[in-house]
Amino acid sequence: MPRERRIEYKGAIYHVIARGDRREEIVLDDHDRQRFEETLEETVEKSGWVLFAWVLMSNHYHLAFKTPEANLVDGMSWFQGTWTKRFNVRHKLWGHLFGGRYKAIPVEEGDYLTRLIHYIHLNPVRAGLVGREDGIESYQWCSLVDYVKPKRSRRKWVAVERGLTHLGMADTAAGRRRFLEWSEGLVDWKKRRDAGDSRIEGQSLNSTLQRGWYFGSEGFREGLVANLGTLTPGYARESRRKGYSAEQLRDHGQKEAERIIAMAQEQLGCDASDWAAMPKGDWRKGLVAGLIRERSLVPNGWVAQRLTMGATGAVSRTIREARERARRERKVGRVARKIAKLIES
Repeated sequence: MPRERRIEYKGAIYHVIARGDRREEIVLDDHDRQRFEETLEETVEKSGWVLFAWVLMSNHYHLAFKTPEANLVDGMSWFQGTWTKRFNVRHKLWGHLFGGRYKAIPVEEGDYLTRLIHYIHLNPVRAGLVGREDGIESYQWCSLVDYVKPKRSRRKWVAVERGLTHLGMADTAAGRRRFLEWSEGLVDWKKRRDAGDSRIEGQSLNSTLQRGWYFGSEGFREGLVANLGTLTPGYARESRRKGYSAEQLRDHGQKEAERIIAMAQEQLGCDASDWAAMPKGDWRKGLVAGLIRERSLVPNGWVAQRLTMGATGAVSRTIREARERARRERKVGRVARKIAKLIES
């Protein structure tokens, strides 16, 4: 299975999640927790990250941070590698501590980051580690405790002031009190497992963060897709090998396919409505479908529906027939070469 490609750029915000190998514990006692916290502090200082929120549980952790420089991979490699060594040395163990690679989800600023900060802070509530009588801010190994303390008393490497500013709160006693009240309002103690897990387009935030490859709007997704680069002819298998995830490839593929269709329409002198009027096996559809398949990883079903080619199984046959016709007929061949040249320009 390919290693998912990391999207790195200056100013990126991430939700990072990592779990213990086979979901086993990554800290065993408070000494470990303190050392984990120190390792995270060192990482933030070395990398220059802006850490908005974090929480450490027994077998996993969550982070929300901004990278002023494009150094997600370097910072995370040092962090997880260093903590693994420190944990293993103390407990006389060896080998992997974390189960596979950490998940790093690009996050859009604004309401998406706001929801994420609350989601991370309320993780101990969802896990049943704090109760109403304790106060949601009572869990020590979480940045929520810093958000309710004055500057002199909190961890300096947590970007509380920037976090509060993002949330529209002043870094004052009154502002921090309003923030805590806001956070408490996100908890229904009869449904504690849903604390901070707001609904987004019918899905829970938890589901979106766990299964998606980004957290943001459609415009944000399009910007990320653009950062994946352009696939070149015959490059699909190599792109998989180099680490594009299925979700990234599907999104990138659709964007590239639409670009090909738009350019083909320009060369053919038609518009989007003309595809439905053409015969299902039209050679023009075959030429465009062939270019889409060379340059992207969208499935034949998507191509068949988008170009109104009928059954999915007809796509390959129509491509083959169009290419044979381009070899036989000079006029069709010229059109095929012009479309290909326009797309590659």
